Amino acid sequence: MKSAESLPVLYSFRRCPYAIRARLTLRYAGISCALREVVLGDKPPELIACSPKATVPVLVLDSGEVIDESLDIMLWALGQNDPDGWLDIDTAAANQLIDTNDGEFKAWLDRYKYPEWHPDSKPEECRARCEVFLDEIDRRLRQQAYVCGDRLSLADVALLPFLRQFAFVDIDWFRSSRYGSANEWLQRFLKSDLFASVMHKYPLWRDTGIETTF
Repeated sequence: MKSAESLPVLYSFRRCPYAIRARLTLRYAGISCALREVVLGDKPPELIACSPKATVPVLVLDSGEVIDESLDIMLWALGQNDPDGWLDIDTAAANQLIDTNDGEFKAWLDRYKYPEWHPDSKPEECRARCEVFLDEIDRRLRQQAYVCGDRLSLADVALLPFLRQFAFVDIDWFRSSRYGSANEWLQRFLKSDLFASVMHKYPLWRDTGIETTF
């Protein structure tokens, strides 16, 4: 086992969906990290120094290489170890889903979740815009257990933290909506040991100076 000093350093924020999907993949791949939990409103200068855009997640390898996009962290981790074949999928379909999730869906999700930041938008209209993507997800899940087939893959893990965020804006509405298959898919994820293992609360690194081995 590597010493704490030689572990990759992961800057993360517990509730950020981008950070969640990176942590999920690192944990699945069996890659230990020195986790530095940050608050996005009070970013440590070390984070800004290694990644000027200063968003999480950021992974700093022991070689000094910096990976500061969540999807790139996921792909790097799976390149090290992918025991259940998360990459054995229709790559074009997976990329299209992830691109839509990270682009149009995320933009409308932010407006739906944070209406106080977007007074020019009505939450109901923003939710309807999000539902365009939900329709595609639910259609796929009516036909198969996961979005790209019959087993969990990179595509599911890339999307699920964002669908979780969407659902909990109004969980009663979501549970009673027409998206029954998407709800079942989300509930399996929320009840999984993998999800539970990456959602522990960690002390803030800037306050304590303590890196948590993740």
